[in-house]
Amino acid sequence: MAIPLFTVDAFASRPFAGNPAAVCLLDRAREEAWLQHVAAEMNLSETAFLLPEGNGYRLRWLTPTIEVDLCGHATLASAHVLWETGRVKPEKAIHFQTRSGELTATRDGRWIELDFPALPPTPCEPPVELADALGVGPVYVGRTRFDYLWEVADEASLRGLNPDMPQLAGVPVRGVIVTCRSPNPDYDFFSRFFCPAAGVNEDPATGSSHCSLGPYWAAKLGKTELVGFQASRRSGVIRVRVRGDRVLLGGQAVTVLRAELNA
Repeated sequence: MAIPLFTVDAFASRPFAGNPAAVCLLDRAREEAWLQHVAAEMNLSETAFLLPEGNGYRLRWLTPTIEVDLCGHATLASAHVLWETGRVKPEKAIHFQTRSGELTATRDGRWIELDFPALPPTPCEPPVELADALGVGPVYVGRTRFDYLWEVADEASLRGLNPDMPQLAGVPVRGVIVTCRSPNPDYDFFSRFFCPAAGVNEDPATGSSHCSLGPYWAAKLGKTELVGFQASRRSGVIRVRVRGDRVLLGGQAVTVLRAELNA
C-alpha cells in the first residue's frame, strides 16, 4: 500500500524558504531500520513519521542518521499536513505524543502555534574545542538540555561564522545555537544553528532552538513575546511566546511536494 508523503517548508510564508521537512503518514507501526532508511532517502534535516494514536498522533522525528528527542519545524510541518489534507478540522487542536511528552498544535489562519517545553540555558564554561570550532568569541555561553547557546557581539559576527564542522561534531551535544541581538526592528534576535553531530551541518530554521532562545532573550530584553530571525541561507521567522515552563512557537508553512512512498 502506498504511503502518503509530503515535503513542507516550515517557518516560511513562501516555497523554498524556511526549513524543509518530510512528513510520512503511516498506516501501521514500522521497524526502526525502515524509518531510518526513509529518513536517509529523504535526506532532509528531519523526516516526521505520524501514526494515529488515541485522540491524536504518535510523532517521531529522524534525521538522515539518528532519531531526535525534539523537533519544531517537522512538528509544524506535520500539523500543517494534517489540517491541509482534511484529516483534522481547522478549528481542532492536534495532540502529538512524542519523546518530549505531549505537544499541541493550534491554528490561527495561516499561522500555526506549537506548545513546547521551555529549555532555558544555564551559564557555563565552554569546552576549548567548541571555541576553536566556532572561531569567534562569545558574549555569553550557556548549556541547555540539548545544546550550547553562544551569544556573539553583532550580526556581522553571526553571519560571518564558518565553523569547523568535523571539530564541532566532536563536541558532546546535539548542536550549538549561535545568537545576537537583532539590528532590525522587525525582530528581537537573530540566530543560526549548527548540528553536525546529528547529521545536519546547519539547520535552516529550528523550532527547538527557540525553546532556549525564547527564555534567554525574554530575560535579557524584559519581554515575553518575541520574534526571531534565523539567518541561514534559506532563513526563517519564528514567533515566540514565553509562558513559564512552556514556550509557544508560531510559524507558517507551505507544502511543496505531495507524493506516495512505495516501500
